[in-house]
Amino acid sequence: MGGSLAGLFAGIVLKRLGHNVRILERSATSLLQTQGAGIVAGGDTQAFFQRHDLTKTPIAAVSKLRHYLGRQGQEIDRDEREQKMTSWDLLYNILRANFDGGGDRSYCDVPSGGKNDGQAVYEVDCIVTSVHETGNNEMEVAFHSHSDTEGKQTATSDLVIAADGASSTIRNFFNTTPRQYAGYVAWRGTVPESVITASYPAAAEAFIEKFTFYHSTGLQILAYIIPGPGGTLKPGERLLNFVWYCNYAEGSDEWRDLMTDVDGKLNSITLHAGKMRPEIWQRQKKYAREVLPPQFADLVCATKEPFVQAISDVISGSVMFANGKVICVGDAVAGFRPHTAASTTQAARHALGIEEVMKGNMSWDEWQQDTLRYASDLQRSGVSMGDRSQFGRHPLSS
Repeated sequence: MGGSLAGLFAGIVLKRLGHNVRILERSATSLLQTQGAGIVAGGDTQAFFQRHDLTKTPIAAVSKLRHYLGRQGQEIDRDEREQKMTSWDLLYNILRANFDGGGDRSYCDVPSGGKNDGQAVYEVDCIVTSVHETGNNEMEVAFHSHSDTEGKQTATSDLVIAADGASSTIRNFFNTTPRQYAGYVAWRGTVPESVITASYPAAAEAFIEKFTFYHSTGLQILAYIIPGPGGTLKPGERLLNFVWYCNYAEGSDEWRDLMTDVDGKLNSITLHAGKMRPEIWQRQKKYAREVLPPQFADLVCATKEPFVQAISDVISGSVMFANGKVICVGDAVAGFRPHTAASTTQAARHALGIEEVMKGNMSWDEWQQDTLRYASDLQRSGVSMGDRSQFGRHPLSS
């Protein structure tokens, strides 16, 4: 259940082992659409693609330096540390090519299937309404489409995998775990590298091939290079991605104003690209000039279609239900704060662990213990980093 990265990671592992896999995705579109989100390519993410991507498509731009700017744009600290950066859309389209031959072909070709692959089906417009055990020791999933809420469909399976995000419908059938707003949001956006190099030389110097941070009271902003359209890693054709954390009290007039889109809808978690009211973005760009180093202000103001994500905390106390016939993966286990840069690598880790279980190298109990321990450690770390950044004082704060 869920056809984004976590569902595709798990689906590909099972397909490679000869199992027949059916993904039910809630979205009504045949391809999920990127928000322009950058992703740090962690160790488990890299390991998954090295092992299971038959297209062998390069996935990451390399940041050669981690450094911090002061209010006037001067460098105040540096760490010669290499990190690899990728994008949601590149990973999604490579995974679709490997899973069912779907996805946008500008990112990669469809690979020849493995000789022992099972069948793989990716269905969209599937809103799950119930999951229960049948008398045949199977799980039955009931769902309908957006347009036909009365048209009940069912599917049976030996194993149901909840990969439907931090607000997981499937998990909440068994153990309601509400998300808790953390008191701040992430403004996000991308700008073509070519725009920055042509018009903002100081920003190009600060950001290109570097992982750049700025901290001040109640805010943090960071930027890094990610693959460009079609997953290109060619210098000059990539994108500069920023994440800017700003505090908004839940339910305040300021928060409601921000999260109300051009259609008048109040959004609780994500304000999608293209849905922001123009006056809100103009106000935020003015604020950027007032509080950010000039390089970051240039990057923010050059952004055409920003989007906003409310930061929240959620972690499930269990990841296996219905006597092990339902399991959670990815954000359905724990929705980490983005400071950890661990959401995608958590999903890859879960899939690689499922592979070890299916091969007989690990028991389901061991997988669950490892999954819960990892989630607990990263959740605690993310809360600590976020609270220090937004409500405390970072050591490098200006």
